[in-house]
Amino acid sequence: MLRRSPTRLLSTRAAFVACALVLAATPAHDAAAQAFPSKPVKLVIPFPPGGSLDNIGRLIAQKLSEAWGQQVVIENKPGAGGNIGADAVAKSPADGYTVVMGALSTHAVNPNLYAKMPYDAAKDFAPISLVAITPNVLIVNAAMPVASVKEMIAYAKANPGRTNFGSGSNGSAGHLAGELFKLETGTDVAHIPYKGGAPALQALLAGDTQFMFDNLANAMAQVKGGKVRAIAVTTAQRSKLAPDLPTMAEAGMPGFDISTWFGLLAPAGTPPDVIAKWNADVVKVLNSPDVREKMLAQGAEPSPQAPAEFASFIAREREKYARRLTDCGSRTGWSGRLGRRRGHGG
Repeated sequence: MLRRSPTRLLSTRAAFVACALVLAATPAHDAAAQAFPSKPVKLVIPFPPGGSLDNIGRLIAQKLSEAWGQQVVIENKPGAGGNIGADAVAKSPADGYTVVMGALSTHAVNPNLYAKMPYDAAKDFAPISLVAITPNVLIVNAAMPVASVKEMIAYAKANPGRTNFGSGSNGSAGHLAGELFKLETGTDVAHIPYKGGAPALQALLAGDTQFMFDNLANAMAQVKGGKVRAIAVTTAQRSKLAPDLPTMAEAGMPGFDISTWFGLLAPAGTPPDVIAKWNADVVKVLNSPDVREKMLAQGAEPSPQAPAEFASFIAREREKYARRLTDCGSRTGWSGRLGRRRGHGG
């Protein structure tokens, strides 16, 4: 009968112990990232169904579901200019299974616009990637006697206090564009916020509002159908989707440059490897020819970024709109916070 020497037994045991120590030293998040996703994932859209952000979010969710073999479920949580949905994600477990399609409003404008925020836009999220940038466009109901920026200004001046513009929410790009138009033209126009771009557009079609600055992705179907008239885009350059439309600057309002953007963010503290997995697969989706074609047809330019690059982009946007809102306040008496005007105490 063969007997193992005590030395060999000790060596074998030492090898097992060494293996166990190596496994124990492997970071838990590495294993989590390798297995991610092992269950359905939730993508929160902080606006109602039907808008461009919702449509593109659903497109990305479909492609990721196919790539991962796990459902990416859309959950619409609108309200407070996107703050409700964004806050729900900020307070979710930091495991990568709940993310938000954040936007200009939720992460750049609202922190400068709302007197009290339920989350810290700079600290409570882990950026994944920018998804798209889309120009805004000045549109009017087709029945309006307006076909140019000059005529829009003349109409508003001829109807002071009776000209309204709608937007998808307080703090949205459409809201800011309307306020900038009001400021630069000296017109007496009123803002009516809706719970998303889709209902704001419906209000324009119904004649409840006279004009709006909608993102081009939202407006194109109605423009092509002849129900609304596109006047000018709000970007510094003309849009490839509508090259015949002048820019607001070309139409006589220099410096008028406001774009809508949206991107994916997870709760702060999400493991870096899980963020990297999200980013790599989202970049693949956004660079795929069929997704690019579908997004461009809606007026949205796919714009994937690395997480650190997206974080820097958001920070620059937040700083830019802080300056713009301060400038509006210094020139109009508005404090830059919702519900407060200097000298009015309310």
